Amino acid sequence: MSFTELLLAEFDSEAKKTRTTLERVPMDKPDFAPHAKSMALKSLAPHVAQLPGFGRRVLTAPALDVGKGSWTPLPVDTNANLVRAFDEGAAKVRAALAGLSDDAWTENWKLSVEGTPLFDGPRFLAYRELSLNHLVHHRAQLGVYLRLNEKPVPATYGPSADDTMGF
Repeated sequence: MSFTELLLAEFDSEAKKTRTTLERVPMDKPDFAPHAKSMALKSLAPHVAQLPGFGRRVLTAPALDVGKGSWTPLPVDTNANLVRAFDEGAAKVRAALAGLSDDAWTENWKLSVEGTPLFDGPRFLAYRELSLNHLVHHRAQLGVYLRLNEKPVPATYGPSADDTMGF
């Protein structure tokens, strides 16, 4: 099994878990945040839904300057729209991932903000740290938001108190 095939299996597993979490976001509480320093649900949920687009960029371009260009945040209106945006982005990142040679993982990748470097290293680390781990991190935050709003928390790496199947 190639390195890319292993990463595809991991991506598919994480995407399934993320999709289930987005399906359960309490849309009636867009301003909910568990702490003053926490993102409001209306910011966090769309961020999670749009993260695959960033992952695709890591896989298909040599660099990204987030201070240049435009980005439109996804409005929080329905779970179906969150899931649709996530599914569309996930399909694109999966296709990019499937087309990547094992050699491409060692190519350099850069992230900057208006020319100021934030990351400069192997594409593998950019993909894992800035994309996939980032997605998992924010999905876990959403799990806390679900729990605090009495919504069932999906199983992720084993059963949750609410879901004993589906992992």
